[in-house]
Amino acid sequence: VADFERLLGDDHPNTLLARSNLADSYRQAGRAGEAIVIEERVLADFERLLGDDHPHTLLARANLAHSYQQAGRTGEAMAIEERVLADSERLLGTDHPDTLLARGNLAASYYDAGRTGEAMAIEERVLADRERLLGTDHPHTLLARGNLAASYYDAGRTGEATGLMERVLADSERVLGTDHPDTRAAADQLRSWRMLQSRDDGGTRPDVGGRQPRDVG
Repeated sequence: VADFERLLGDDHPNTLLARSNLADSYRQAGRAGEAIVIEERVLADFERLLGDDHPHTLLARANLAHSYQQAGRTGEAMAIEERVLADSERLLGTDHPDTLLARGNLAASYYDAGRTGEAMAIEERVLADRERLLGTDHPHTLLARGNLAASYYDAGRTGEATGLMERVLADSERVLGTDHPDTRAAADQLRSWRMLQSRDDGGTRPDVGGRQPRDVG
């Protein structure tokens, strides 16, 4: 980043992208606070230089929402993601991959906020769209199916959730391999659900925390 700033200037697109990449590395390392500081600046710069509707601006907004979510600022994340989805539908169309990604991200935030019913409604649409546009075996489709299963489970629809996650696990093993992180996550989740279902605990279900990795572009 320092070299880009020195050679190209603070406002050059490549400098902004380098800054965004650094923020992404901070987020992946669990340093959400540092990522947010950079991403807020990157978003302001893209809005100023490229406008609110430029694809880079939409992506910067989505990345900031992800960092807010990681930092526990769920309300702010949802507000941004609702805007990103609306803008993506308007500018790119309802079937564009980035629009589907934005829809899945919003559903994940709704889920994290305890708004399970709203999350399920979106996730059912995301799954149907990905099956139609990408096919039933695409990794993004498998991820969408796992997310919907987790929402079903939290809504008490345990039979549907388990059946869906069994399919996710079988498909992930076949498509991704048994050692892929998404396959292991599905196996762990299914194992946890089966353990809980086998207990006679008087009907009180512990929090499982059952999401597969969040969709982020």
